[in-house]
Amino acid sequence: MKKIINDPKNIVSEMVDGMVRAYPQYIEKVKNAEAVVRSNKDSMKGKVGLVSGGGSGHEPAHAGYVGKGMLSAAVCGQIFTSPTPDQAYAAIKACNQGKGVLLVVKNYSGDVMNFDMAKDLASMDDIEVKTIIVDDDIAVENSTYTQGRRGVAGTILVHKVLGAAAQEGMDLDKLQKLGQDILPNIKTIAVALKAATNPETGKPGFVLKDDEIEYGVGIHSEPGYRREKIKPSKDLAKELLEKLDDEMNLSGDKKYAMMINGLGATPLMEQFIFTHDVLNELEEFGVKPAFTKVGNYMTSIDMAGISITLFEIKDDKWLDYLNYPVETIGW
Repeated sequence: MKKIINDPKNIVSEMVDGMVRAYPQYIEKVKNAEAVVRSNKDSMKGKVGLVSGGGSGHEPAHAGYVGKGMLSAAVCGQIFTSPTPDQAYAAIKACNQGKGVLLVVKNYSGDVMNFDMAKDLASMDDIEVKTIIVDDDIAVENSTYTQGRRGVAGTILVHKVLGAAAQEGMDLDKLQKLGQDILPNIKTIAVALKAATNPETGKPGFVLKDDEIEYGVGIHSEPGYRREKIKPSKDLAKELLEKLDDEMNLSGDKKYAMMINGLGATPLMEQFIFTHDVLNELEEFGVKPAFTKVGNYMTSIDMAGISITLFEIKDDKWLDYLNYPVETIGW
């Protein structure tokens, strides 16, 4: 294993320290926690707090989306490990402005449990906290760490929409309702060429032969639904869009946002080739996305692979929120 690190035990703390020192205009460290909060406190005044987080290794998620127009704070657990309840509680307190806090939690059992415990801790301080659970991955129904579908790259679009709505002053109940409205319309699926190597263990999550790929992998190297020989990009695009069509009934009469997301070790060159092929396939359905993002938004350390997220836009205001200006590291 070759990594640019020091002591594996200090990876998360040193990463968080590097982020806040590099981007003090956006974020600062939450005291006594591996968490970050907006440094622009004026941007949070009178607003509902929006908090997310999870295990580290998915950068720029989630700390990279803290800033005006997106998250208020984010919690950074150990690599591929849920943050502790006290860390999540510290993030809640750091961004509470008296208007309540909404937690955006990916559907992993540890995350759901620990953020729920943080919610209970906050209630003792009379901080009203509500939660939405993101489960956008359509690859498998149950997998490692989950009961039901996993939360993956679509989480970032949830951050974007809810962050914009919160910045515009939406109250806590309406913000939670907005999250519940958009979640069923956000679907993601991925393919991997190589598993992530966790620097704390030095071992890959799974092993593929040089000519193999795996469809439907998760962001912690969880297994997918099929392994086979590598295919050209256009064939990968066709396979993944067929799965999305099964879920979403793709149609030119509907409006969509699209995110092509690199999983950590996929060059932008390959991401744009894949984007070209996905857009060609979407044309076969009569679909031209109203919003497109391509890049590394929800990674898995050094996993080679890519995911597609489609978001059916059922309200034009959702598109306005996607285009809302932000001040963050990662968007």
